[in-house]
Parts: sequence; C-alpha cells; structure tokens
Amino acid sequence: MRGGSTVRLGELVEALGGELIGPADLPLQGLASLASAQIQHIGFVTGARHAEAMRASHAGALIVPPELAEEAAQQAALIVSPNPYLYYARLSQWWVARLRAPAAGVHAQAVVHPSAVLGEGVEVGALAFVGAGAVLGAGARIAPHAVIEAGARIGPGTHIGAHVVIGADCELGARCIVHGGTVIGADGFGFAPEQGRWIKIEQLGRVRIGDDVEIGANCTIDRGALDDTVVEEGVKLDNLIHIAHNVHVGAHTAMAGCAAVAGSTRIGRHCTIGGDAKIVGHLTLADHVHISACTVVTRSIQKPGTYTGIFPMDDNASWEKNAASLRQLYKLRERVRALEQQQKKN
Repeated sequence: MRGGSTVRLGELVEALGGELIGPADLPLQGLASLASAQIQHIGFVTGARHAEAMRASHAGALIVPPELAEEAAQQAALIVSPNPYLYYARLSQWWVARLRAPAAGVHAQAVVHPSAVLGEGVEVGALAFVGAGAVLGAGARIAPHAVIEAGARIGPGTHIGAHVVIGADCELGARCIVHGGTVIGADGFGFAPEQGRWIKIEQLGRVRIGDDVEIGANCTIDRGALDDTVVEEGVKLDNLIHIAHNVHVGAHTAMAGCAAVAGSTRIGRHCTIGGDAKIVGHLTLADHVHISACTVVTRSIQKPGTYTGIFPMDDNASWEKNAASLRQLYKLRERVRALEQQQKKN
C-alpha cells in the first residue's frame, strides 16, 4: 500500500485508459491488495480465481477484466481493462512518479570531479562520488553513498541506488534502475596457476547495460576479461544475482533471486531463470528458454522450452535411501547391459 495526495478515479482513466464504471470524482489515496484495501483504495482482480477475494474486499475502486465487470459493479467503482495486471503495473508507475520529489541537484556533500559531465536535471545525493570523465545523462539520479567511477556513463533517467558502485568505463542505458548495494564492473574471477600460487589476470573489459534494465539489491555483474560483459535492453534481475565476466544476457530475460551465471555463457532473449538456479560457464541458451528454480544447467540448450533438474525433497531418512540408490544407477545400468549382451549370445 502506498499513499500520497488524493486523486480522482477519473484522473487514472484519463492518464492510463480503460473503461470507467462509476463516479469519476471518487477520491482515492493509494493502491492496496484486495485483503487490506479500504474505501479510499483501489485494488485489482486478474480473473475469476480471485472473484471470492473480490467479493470480500472493501476497496472503493477495482481494476477488473470485462467478464467480472457486471458483478464487481455491484460493490465498487470500476476501471475495466482486458489485462488488469498490466494496468496495475502501469498505475503503480504513474502513482510513484507523482510521489517522487523533484531533482535536488548536486548535494553540497557530494564529490563530483570537474571533468564529469552532468546533464540537465541530474541529482547527486549526499556523500556520492562521481569520477573523472564520467557522464550522467539528463534526469539521472545518483543516491547517497553511490560511486560512479572514472569514465562511467549513466543514461538519461537512470536511477542509481544508495551504496551502488558503477566501475570505471562501464555503461548503463536510459531509464535503468539499480537498487542499493549492487556492484557493476567488479573484476571477474580470473587467475593463472603458477607453482601452487594464483597470479591475477587483470580484467580489461567493461560492463555494458542496455535501456530499461532493472537490477535488484546486492547483485554483482563482473567486467569482462578482454571483451565486455553485456546485459541487453529490458533485462530484469532480482536481488542477490551474480553475473560473471564475459556473460551475455539477451534482451527481456528475467532472473529470480540468487541465480548465478558463470563466465562466458550466452543467454538468449526472453528467457527466465528461476530462483537459485545455476548456469555453468561457456554455455549457450537459446531464446525463450525457461529454467526452473534450483536447477543446475551443465550443458548448452539449443531448443526453447522449460528445463528442470531438481532432486525432490523428502524426509531425511527417505532422501538418504533414494540418494544411495541413485549412486548405484551406473552399476545397475552396466549389469543390465551385460545381461542384454548375454541374452543376444544365447
């Protein structure tokens, strides 16, 4: 639930479209779930499976699909949309934009190098740092304690959260959101062995991020060893995700929390990677590949589809027995093969 100044229901329709059923001057103070909404709130219903929750809701207004409009009109004012969930997404953006304070310029306690280039309407928060030759596009917002290193480029309208680090020479496109604690452009994991010791390989590439990318809190995207690590436009990353050096993530792919992608892997466009999934290095995933949560991907995937590799949960005693049986599968396979060969001879 997020409130703010009161708006009229008709203002929402004027801004976002949809069919209005009910009083256009109905006052609203925020968005809320069906369970918590009160008369001053607007909620949304995606389909018939939420009809019971809709009937129990006290929301003053609802966003509903056409098939529920007649019933819902008996209890609340309506905005009718063929896709209520998408309408809710647009409304949430519209609402937050209204609440956002105007850009405050460069805070007196920020450090901005004289050679940095700041576009119109840029905001740099307290104790943030902007290095030599960095470029901040018009309307970019740099939160307190963020670090924009030398030569980095931040696109117009991009928001860099508190304590974020954007490494030297890395690039972010327009309208990106990077949540607090994320590091973009850390060194990739590169070391050469020498007589039992590890010798660091300097990471000479960058990170290049396209437009409209959102990156959650405490993520790490490593710079490339020689070529760049690339995240294409429209990619959405949840919290606590690691993208290793020289990975290429295709446009509009989404990854859930704690996913990790090892170095030099290429992920296609419009893929989804479930929470805590792992993808080993130097693989290729085709477009429209969907990896289930907790799956470990150990080979390239050339065909679109959904892929799962999870050992089912069980009580511990049963799991140990099943795991012990699983370890014997190879021996069992060899015994079956030997019996087949013997049967052929007979």
